[in-house]
Amino acid sequence: MTQVTNTVRFVLDGQIVEAQGVRRTTTVLDYLREDLQRTGTKEGCAEGDCGACVIMVGELNAAGDAVDYKPVNSCIQLLPALDGKSVKTVESLKKADGTLHPVQSAMVECHGSQCGFCTPGIVMSLTNMVQTNPTPTRKDVADALSGNLCRCTGYIPIIDATLKACSQPASELKVDDQADVPLLKEIRRPQHPTVSLDGDIIVQPVVRTRKGSEFVSPSTIEEVATYLTTFPETQLLAGSTEIGLQVNKQFSRPKHICYLGNVKALATVTEDASAWTIGAAVSLATVEVLIAQAYPDFAEVLRRFGSPPIRSTATLAGNIVNGSPIGDTMPCLLALGASLTLRKGKATRSVMLENFYTGMKQNVLQPSEFVEAVVLPKPSSNQIFRAHKISKRFEQDISATCCAVSFTLNGDRMSGVKVAYNGLAPSPCRAPKIEALLEGKTAVDVSADAIDAAIADSFTARDGLRATWAYRSLVARNLVMQFVEEAAGAAQEA
Repeated sequence: MTQVTNTVRFVLDGQIVEAQGVRRTTTVLDYLREDLQRTGTKEGCAEGDCGACVIMVGELNAAGDAVDYKPVNSCIQLLPALDGKSVKTVESLKKADGTLHPVQSAMVECHGSQCGFCTPGIVMSLTNMVQTNPTPTRKDVADALSGNLCRCTGYIPIIDATLKACSQPASELKVDDQADVPLLKEIRRPQHPTVSLDGDIIVQPVVRTRKGSEFVSPSTIEEVATYLTTFPETQLLAGSTEIGLQVNKQFSRPKHICYLGNVKALATVTEDASAWTIGAAVSLATVEVLIAQAYPDFAEVLRRFGSPPIRSTATLAGNIVNGSPIGDTMPCLLALGASLTLRKGKATRSVMLENFYTGMKQNVLQPSEFVEAVVLPKPSSNQIFRAHKISKRFEQDISATCCAVSFTLNGDRMSGVKVAYNGLAPSPCRAPKIEALLEGKTAVDVSADAIDAAIADSFTARDGLRATWAYRSLVARNLVMQFVEEAAGAAQEA
């Protein structure tokens, strides 16, 4: 491995690209278009919504003999986060003899493109999907496209094109990246921290400006803790789904940025008999697969969270720390009794998620403290968990409200009731008055009027851009009623 100072290095189609003197907040999209003239990748929204900018970002697999890819919205990803990785753009798909990738050819044959502006992002989303799923169903294709907006073609010919492309052997669908593997080994990020003669950790920057601003990409939790102790104002960067918006829309330029994507310990899930411990850099896509069997409703909420490119980069811990009043993961986590492991220097502490928020986008994190992991309990015997998100658009939309309910049925009576919402208060929260109303009761004991009264006593009525309070409170009541009645009906049938 060689090390080049103040240079972002990544692999693009069998060559190492060295980006020197770049601004720390340069987006991948801007660098591809303006510096490398890869203009097939488009800017539509600059906020990760439209999918015109989707590319594939790859890393060496665990065995070190192949590349694992994920779809990425390049408009909100910062270029220094690519250091040590590989990139595939729509231009990468054409073979040396000029032959198009099967997805591209099928898009032409099935008339899957009209104005063409969105087409490169669509092709990249679909090509990424077929790397691991060469025989998708129509639903799989629709899910893969949920982050790509096409205004003029309609999606039927695009889906038909994908299924036609997948009639070819899986080997034909694979991108050509064998030349990338040895180069990725050459530019691999350090796996161990740099230590001074005195034994102190030195966090080496990927990019540093003359004014002292830095972008660092540590490999260990100890480096993260050390850097935050030295620079408490540091902006932690994981999926960039929030920071990318701040850079593009608010022209934010944090002085110190610490990227967590190369800290393997933070990208790991461990488990015991009672819980999963989910590292702070674990993506929502990974969590979705992890909890699919245990908590299918939670997995469905995650499936409707953003889009595949968003879920492949956004993290569970990042969604929690962002603390949006309409954050989708938090009601589920609150109802399931999740807790957070917080770290400052070498010290750690555990905080229940229900005690984490102190106000709108405010929390109990101290200066230099960060979330190391999310601890999610596994289901207990006879536990019922239900959750549902209400939004104007089914996919890739912001919640009007999301409700999650957890309880245990003893005969036909509920115990250990937890009810949580987003969208009803300045931060996602539990609803103890509704919980008390349900505790020890049967489904027939619960009335809509009583829940309405509990909601009125628990929350301040607020109209918002996504819904009126009358609508939100009605939905909040109806979801609880539905979850309770369905659980009681299922218990009777069993």
